[in-house]
Amino acid sequence: MNGPTLPIRRVGIDTWRESVVFLHRDCPVVRAAGYQALAKVQVRANGQSLMAVLNVVDDACIVEPRELGLSEEAFRRLGLEAGHPACIEQAEPPASIAALHRKIAGERLARADLMAIVQDIAAGAYSKIELAAFVVATNQFELDRDEVLHLTEAMIAAGRRIDWQHEAGAGLVVDKHCIGGIPGNRSSLLVVPIVAALGMTCPKTSSRAITSPAGTADTMEVLADVELPLARLQQIVRTTQGCLAWGGTADLSPADDILISVERPLGIDSPGQMVASILSKKVAAGSTHLLLDIPVGPSAKVRSMAAAQRLKRLFEYVAARLGLELDAVITDGRQPIGRGIGPVLEARDVMQVLANDPDAPQDLRQKALRLAGRMIEFHPDVRGGDGYRIARDILDSGRALERMNAIVDAQGRRARPPEPGALQAEVCATAEGTIVGVNNLRLARIARLSGAPQVPGAGVDLQVQLGDHVQAGQVLYRIHAQFEADLELARRLAGDGHGYTIGAAELMPHDFASPPGVQA
Repeated sequence: MNGPTLPIRRVGIDTWRESVVFLHRDCPVVRAAGYQALAKVQVRANGQSLMAVLNVVDDACIVEPRELGLSEEAFRRLGLEAGHPACIEQAEPPASIAALHRKIAGERLARADLMAIVQDIAAGAYSKIELAAFVVATNQFELDRDEVLHLTEAMIAAGRRIDWQHEAGAGLVVDKHCIGGIPGNRSSLLVVPIVAALGMTCPKTSSRAITSPAGTADTMEVLADVELPLARLQQIVRTTQGCLAWGGTADLSPADDILISVERPLGIDSPGQMVASILSKKVAAGSTHLLLDIPVGPSAKVRSMAAAQRLKRLFEYVAARLGLELDAVITDGRQPIGRGIGPVLEARDVMQVLANDPDAPQDLRQKALRLAGRMIEFHPDVRGGDGYRIARDILDSGRALERMNAIVDAQGRRARPPEPGALQAEVCATAEGTIVGVNNLRLARIARLSGAPQVPGAGVDLQVQLGDHVQAGQVLYRIHAQFEADLELARRLAGDGHGYTIGAAELMPHDFASPPGVQA
């Protein structure tokens, strides 16, 4: 060790994907080396190395003057016991920082530049400030299609990659992904058991929600464990042909997880970053075929058909060069899919559809069948146009429910699934008329304020859809919460605007002529 050594202290602070170290202002190292807050430092111990951002503290309860405090992320990355001696020294700037500066200046980056940047990001060499600079620069100076390709390749190269041909003897390995932005859109929990029941391999790894009321992993967690070590995930797929798991434990495209930690707070989701994020995860997860759902609507991520077509072409260009067969479909994103918004309510909708319950939301059922049908048509023995019928037969026969139960049992069924939040508030129409518009963003925010997804039973239970005629005072939706403070926050936002536009029936837009589902 070249620099001064100090014993490690685990500081219980979640710094969310950023390694942070803490030194007391009276620490001899601080005084001798002239360290300042937010300086980048390198920590070395027992052959391990860690790049981190320094925070200087004055409270000995956080860290003593002769200790080196590590945030939860830094402690996890270093992988050593508390009290182990570690060396701390000033960090050299990452080798790729010059390429980052060129991108900030608006230059186009070569494949080698992006490879170097992503490797440094995955290694934890970039601070949150530098990560934010990269995200903003690639948004302001939009990546061209070859830069997107190289960024995707770099993200794949920086992490692990599953080979299902070797692990499970699989032929086709299919997956489905939605670009997001539509509340309640839990079709993946229906598509996976349908195609798995047919014998197709479908290992679905998903992210948790960051700014939405629920992600696929959050909803599945109502029913079963989702934090699965890679070896266990592989065994489950060998046994059931499918899984619905959180991808964070598999170390697939780790640089993407780090970039997401700054993209979401900034509210930036540029097309290039989106394509690289989604495709890197799917290729790393071993998929050979991908069905991509691109919802379009006034309050969706993509708000025009022209923008959807541009995004579709970019996905197709990159996927083709990665050897991934892609079917991108543009769907109706004018309103939520299903009735529930929030993990428990969305899981309820899914299980109602799987059980062929007459009260199941039909828009969720139809969208899932159409998407599953498209995935089934990846199979060389299935004729084009037959997929929907096959998917419907699997669902109607109960085989999809049987397969979902097998996947839930394999992942670890919840002994006591959470219930919808006991505290409720009804939000009612203020006038008579037809529902001619739905604000997805407003409904998602109300569900978030009610506690979702951190509180699984919190959320919004919708009672009406586009085209429905409502009377003044009729219930539009119910807010569920566990805590009074959450219920009050959600109710207050709903009072400022409930998220529905009520007007004359002829005012309803007809961008999509059919009910919510996949468009031809």
